Amino acid sequence: QVQLVESGGGLVQAGGSLRLSCAASGSIFSINVMGWYRQAPGKQRELVALITSSGSTSCAGSVKGRFSISRDNAKNTVYLQMNSLKPEDTAVYYCYVFASNDYWGQGTQVTVSS
Repeated sequence: QVQLVESGGGLVQAGGSLRLSCAASGSIFSINVMGWYRQAPGKQRELVALITSSGSTSCAGSVKGRFSISRDNAKNTVYLQMNSLKPEDTAVYYCYVFASNDYWGQGTQVTVSS
């Protein structure tokens, strides 16, 4: 089992920045992929960015150039740096980990005002 604790969401004006963090605990030796998904009201959950244990990353086209994902393996923590935020980035952001199974955080709200 893997437990995930997210932090860093909040309210920000368009053009601003936020940094999300997600700390993993439990069966952390089996963690491979870490990342972030988001779900806006009335929409399906969508991928934001992923990072593997070796540091390879991928991200959605809608956030490329504005968001960056990083990982501190020593702290078992994944980060999402979000810059140049837009109102359409408003969503609940979920931390995701693959460690033989899929694990999800509780979600953190990000609201971008215009």
